[in-house]
Amino acid sequence: MHARTIDSLALDSYQRAARVVLANHLITRSYPDRIALPLIRRWATELREDLAELFGYRLEVTETTARLFPVLDKLDAGRPARTAADRLFDRRRYAYLALALAALGRAGDQITLSELADQVAAYTERVDGLDLAADRAGDRDAFVDAVGWLAARGAVTLADGDAGGWASDPEAGEALYDIDRSVVFALFRPPRALQHLQSVTGLLGEEAGGGDTRSPAMALASRAVRRALVEQPVVYAADLREPHRSLLAQEKLVREVEQVTGLKAERRAEGVALIDSSGRLSDVRFPGTGTLAQVALLLAGEIADLVLDLDNPVAQIPRPERPLADLAEQLDTAIPATTVFAPLADTVDIFATEEDSDFAEREEPEIPVYPFIDAAWIRETVKMLAARYGATFAAQWQADVPGLTAEVVSLLERLHLVERVDTGESGTPAPPHDLGSGLLILPALARYRGAIVTIRTRAETELFISPSDMGAEDPGESVSAEQAPLDTAASAESVPAPDRATELPPDGEPAPAANVAAVDTPGEAEPVPAPDISEADPPADAEPDPAADHTELVATEKGSGN
Repeated sequence: MHARTIDSLALDSYQRAARVVLANHLITRSYPDRIALPLIRRWATELREDLAELFGYRLEVTETTARLFPVLDKLDAGRPARTAADRLFDRRRYAYLALALAALGRAGDQITLSELADQVAAYTERVDGLDLAADRAGDRDAFVDAVGWLAARGAVTLADGDAGGWASDPEAGEALYDIDRSVVFALFRPPRALQHLQSVTGLLGEEAGGGDTRSPAMALASRAVRRALVEQPVVYAADLREPHRSLLAQEKLVREVEQVTGLKAERRAEGVALIDSSGRLSDVRFPGTGTLAQVALLLAGEIADLVLDLDNPVAQIPRPERPLADLAEQLDTAIPATTVFAPLADTVDIFATEEDSDFAEREEPEIPVYPFIDAAWIRETVKMLAARYGATFAAQWQADVPGLTAEVVSLLERLHLVERVDTGESGTPAPPHDLGSGLLILPALARYRGAIVTIRTRAETELFISPSDMGAEDPGESVSAEQAPLDTAASAESVPAPDRATELPPDGEPAPAANVAAVDTPGEAEPVPAPDISEADPPADAEPDPAADHTELVATEKGSGN
């Protein structure tokens, strides 16, 4: 592994390159920024060999692109494509994106938006249930979102005109794009020929290989565990089977990932997580700014207080199974049989049980149980938070508390802090934006207990000053006159989750709570009682403040002196 032999002065640069390429599987001259590609090219040889050895990933670097081909171990909807306005792609946008990519591969050096739309519309005629009509505003908006996704990654570059004008009125507006063919070809590179697949599961897993000298089964398992560490916010031991569970407990394996990425691992009895204080590997920073992230932190604190209340214990239930086979079968029904080349079709069954004699005799641990909180309690708690701090929320969420509740829970679930469940007869997971019967509380949520909340009212003279006048280090830290958002940070008083008998010793000091990213899990501080949430009210004899509506909610870690 090259990371062990790189000079200490250059190691930080190598680790930054590793984080960038792991977070962005496609890197171009403009995406994610203009310094990323030169950094990857500098360490191309070392990264190519280390990523193949440790993770089974393949890295291809050219003068204009760097493309990482990851290995998928399971079907996961946790990282969907998003529009420029941060809306999730739906099925229609995904279809337009795939067809636009196909059209660009056959186009010249330039193409107008209307020409690309006509080509995609012609392709949709071959797909049942899909069409693109330029006279429908919804179709135009979805198509522009797909083209915008390609433009953000450098596949196309706006040379003239405005895509928004075309979306508003295709007769009056137009846009001309330059096509970067190297990016177009790098984007669509499936790991296997799709015409050879009869099931979506053929895209999962990897073949044995690489520089690992152990048995093929052990080498594959080791790489799968390392992949989980860099792809998931937290890896719970209870979610793994043998030999993966035993490998997760090995200090050597975790340290190898630390050496390549520069992240610090926090190890607990429940599992392992990597702490990304740089923010370059995390797709979601938590705690963070904005109403959703800050209400999620407050809700996590309320949940932790409820779960840790020994006088009023909450119900505990086992985690329901989420069978991968059911999802795969649903996706497989959408594969058109006429496109499969039967003589070369892949019939590998990844659900087949492993029969490795080294692990067959190991006993499975008993099924763990987790605290369960009813959906009604979650809704009422968010209503309470909205009533208490709603004046500081974004206007969109002040008028939509149910929507706020659904989005906050979705964020916590995405971070592997809670899990929505349905305790009815079906026992199936709740659908998106539905709380189902309630939430299972996962161990990592205990890290975020004990937020200290204060209400701060801005003076009238502060309402229209610039960020530089306020001393903000980043324009994103400023507070506008129209909306003063929440400002939250995690509590440094981290505790292990309840009903866990032991703790694995940590490898190092935890990252500062204010810099903890989406992969945060239980911290290193000694357990302490959760501090009460306090509210700083203005003095009773204070004069009425003409700017009283311009308030700011600040939730900070204990002792931060914010």
